[in-house]
Formats: sequence, structure tokens, C-alpha cells
Amino acid sequence: MRKPIANPGRPHLLCVMVVALAATWPASLFSAESPADSSLTLGAKHTTIHHVKGVVGPSVHIDDQGMISATWVEEDKDTRTILFARSKTPGGPLGTPVSVNQPAESPYYRQESPALIVHGQDIFVTWSKTHPKMTPDKPFSGELRLSRSSDGGRSFGPSTLVNDDDQVIQHTFDAMQAAPDGVLHFAWIDGREGKKEPGTFVARSTDQGRTITKNFKVDDNTCVCCRTSIATSADGVVYVAWRKIFDGNIRETVVSRSTDGGQTFSAPVVVGNDRWVYQACPHRPASLGVDRWGRLYVVWYTEGADETPAIYLAYSDDHGKTFSEKKQLNRSKGTFPDHPQMAVDLQGRVVVIWEEQSPVRREIVMSHSLDRGESFTQPKKLNEKQGQTPTIAVNHQGMVVMGWKEHAMPSHRLVVQTMQLPAASYAEAEIGANGP
Repeated sequence: MRKPIANPGRPHLLCVMVVALAATWPASLFSAESPADSSLTLGAKHTTIHHVKGVVGPSVHIDDQGMISATWVEEDKDTRTILFARSKTPGGPLGTPVSVNQPAESPYYRQESPALIVHGQDIFVTWSKTHPKMTPDKPFSGELRLSRSSDGGRSFGPSTLVNDDDQVIQHTFDAMQAAPDGVLHFAWIDGREGKKEPGTFVARSTDQGRTITKNFKVDDNTCVCCRTSIATSADGVVYVAWRKIFDGNIRETVVSRSTDGGQTFSAPVVVGNDRWVYQACPHRPASLGVDRWGRLYVVWYTEGADETPAIYLAYSDDHGKTFSEKKQLNRSKGTFPDHPQMAVDLQGRVVVIWEEQSPVRREIVMSHSLDRGESFTQPKKLNEKQGQTPTIAVNHQGMVVMGWKEHAMPSHRLVVQTMQLPAASYAEAEIGANGP
């Protein structure tokens, strides 16, 4: 059985951020792929250097004009800063980074990549702040904060508290999503009830992040450090995914849905029935996406009953009530797959990015589907050095942004690369006639 991978540490190293950017440029500016991927185009690279001790992230976004946004965490000496940057022209380069948190707001020392939403000139970032009353016997205590920019990311005001309790406990491993009506939805792991295992909590903002609704618990027995995930559909359904602990330490990826705009949620539904027995939190989140016909896609990591690491995808055409048979995406026999993340556009084009680890290498690979998750391409390697913690986003034109961290002694690099997806390979008329 594999041991869980710890949160990103605090390396005393020079950190380098490499940003590979492309957007709506002519196809002639892209490099050609192998014959099997002849219709796939990857963007060029842009590099910025960060002389700091440590970097966590990034989270990425690409809008329909090809403008790219990124947020990440930098640590320099004993100071941690959440930064945001946005390109001024389609395809980049990224502009000058600005601080998201205020000087008096110290990010939690185990802060993961901040969650990022971009809505025109409104930028939203959620992150965990070190709890002001944290004590040595409660070292994991934090507050979930929401930072907002209304000027396109040129400046951020003081953050807003998302959790509505004042307990010195965990409020972290958060997810954020904006519904088509503009409502912001939040999910996170919360230990406020004092039980052995924390719960999955949610909240909303209906006024562009100025105020947060009352928090409420979706479910108990949440795996303590598998980050939550949120997706919203065009018909208003809100989905939340997390890893739930069942009797016997069976840990399953589950999904709950809300059909009333996030005011109430259904009982969780098990996605893969993996029967994975594990004595600790594996620190590996699921990822969600929805296409315009309402098909819900879930990607997750599990070792199953036979303790074999694998990346799986399943989908639901009935609002998460039932799921298809799971499809294994990793194909290498000599590596361990890990940390999958997914992006789905409205046309049902799906891209999944994950790690492939061996005793001496840690690769970042990508596979995509043009037929709504029915078939996937051979995984393609993306990184140059030791890579980890990939991230991904897509716009309505099928332009994808993929990001990951690389280790290249004596430095670290954050890499973000764009890719234009080919046209979908199914008939929309057939979907309309027969349903999704």
C-alpha cells in the first residue's frame, strides 16, 4: 500500500516560474504534434523568475478572449504571499503579479493552491488564513477567506471570512465555482462539530462575494485532506465531490447534488465502488466537470480493493443519481498515476492531466476525449523536469490551460501551457434526438 504524499513543504531553494502561454493565435504559430495527435496544437512558453524560498500552485483560468490568469503562493523567509497575475493580451505574457492577501493576513502554512474564479473584471480567490488564535496543540487551525478584485486583478481588498463559526479548527481544502447566474458556491472540509472525522460544508455568495450565506453541512465522515470539488451545470444544478470514509476505513469518492441553487443537497452517491481500504487520508482529490447537455464527469484516484493505483473517469446522465462504469485512463505499466485533474467544455470535450511516478521520475501527462468521455487519446508527456500537482482549465472555444510544478535543482518551476482542442467527434443532432 502506498503512503500518503504530504502537503507541499518549505524548500530553501530558488524558485523559477515558467509560464507557457498561447491563446487564439493562428495555427501556424503552434508546434506540430506526433501523427497520432496531428490535430492537437500546443502553445509557446513564457518564463518569469521568482527568487523566493518556496512556491505552491498555480491555479489557472483562461477566458473566452484568451486572457490567462494565474494565482499561486510564494514563501520568502517567514512570509507567505498569495499572488495573482493576468495577461494583458491574448496568450500572454502574464502581467506584473499583485498581492491577494493583505500584509496582516498570513496564509496558513500548509496552504494549497488558492482556488480561482474569473468573471470579467471580478476576480475571486479563496485561501486558508492562519487562525489568529492558533495554539501549538491546534496546529492545523485556519480560517477560510475570500479575496475579491473588481478591477481585473490590479488590486485586492481585505478578505471576507467564509466560515461562520469562530472555532480554532480546520477550515480548508476548499473549492469554489461560479454558477451561470453569477452565484458563487464554496465547499470545504470543516471540523467544527468536534467529531473524529470532519464534515463537508458549503456556503454561497449572491452579491459578488461581498457577503457569505450561513454555512451548512452536507455530510459527515469526510476524508480529512482530500480537497473538495465543485461543478455547476447550465440548468442550475450544483455538484460537490469529496472522499468519504465508510465503515472499515473504506474510502470512496462521492458526489452530492443541489437542485435549488445550493440551498440543500442530496445524500452522497458513491461514484466508483472502489472498496479501497486505507488507514489514513491519501491527500488526492477528485475533479468534476459538466457539459451543456448536463452530463456530469468525475475523475479520481483510487487503489481499489487490490491496492493498484489507478486514475478513473465515470459520468452521469441523471444529475448524479447513478454513474456509468468507470474507465481507467492511465496506461503505463511501470509508473504510479497520481493527482488527476480535469477540464470539460460545453461541447463535451474532456481533458485530464495527472502525474506518472517511477522510482526516478515524476512526469506530467495529459489525455483528452472528443466524444464526451467515451474514448481517450494515449497519454502525452508534458513536463521537462520532475513534475507534480497538475492543474487545468478550459474556455468555451476549447482552449485549454494546463499547469504544474517542476523540480529542477536548485530551483522550482511553475509551468503553464495552453492547447487548442480539435473539434468534437460526435453528432449534436443525435444527442438532441436521443438525450445525453
